[in-house]
Amino acid sequence: MEKIITIKKMAIISLMAAILCILSPISVPIFISPVPISLGVLAIYLTAYVLEPVEALISVVIFLLLGIFGLPVFSGYSGGIGKVLGPTGGYIIGFLFTVYASSVFIHLKKGIAFDIIGMIIGLGICYFLGTMWFSLQQGKGFIASLLLCVVPFLIGDAIKIVVAAIIGPEISKRLNKVNI
Repeated sequence: MEKIITIKKMAIISLMAAILCILSPISVPIFISPVPISLGVLAIYLTAYVLEPVEALISVVIFLLLGIFGLPVFSGYSGGIGKVLGPTGGYIIGFLFTVYASSVFIHLKKGIAFDIIGMIIGLGICYFLGTMWFSLQQGKGFIASLLLCVVPFLIGDAIKIVVAAIIGPEISKRLNKVNI
């Protein structure tokens, strides 16, 4: 049986893509890593709360396509295929896996602990893909790349998970109440 995406769902998918486009460029470069601190991961988690897995994936694909075609939606208000093919592009592509895995766990409705586990698994996949890509791009070992591109972000990303776990359910509830 085919699942039909309603106009309301299309609007929410577009809204979450827009939120990704608004939050993801907001970033702070840090001197110890070529990867900036960004609100993109928080936007990914909120998307996972609001949308079912396939719908969340569609929202992130829209975001990625806008960035690939040059809109300044990636960290530091950058865009273009060069950003995705560059050293930090693996993390950007990792957003696809993060949102899908997180949304799968969140929509099982087994409680906040399960939601957090899903977000951690999704982020772990993103970290792995991004670090592998960075390692290949820069000719650095995996452990060195991990220390450079993941370790500095663990605390901040843990905070983003907690924030998403607190506000995500409420945002989802309110958006799903809207009548279109």
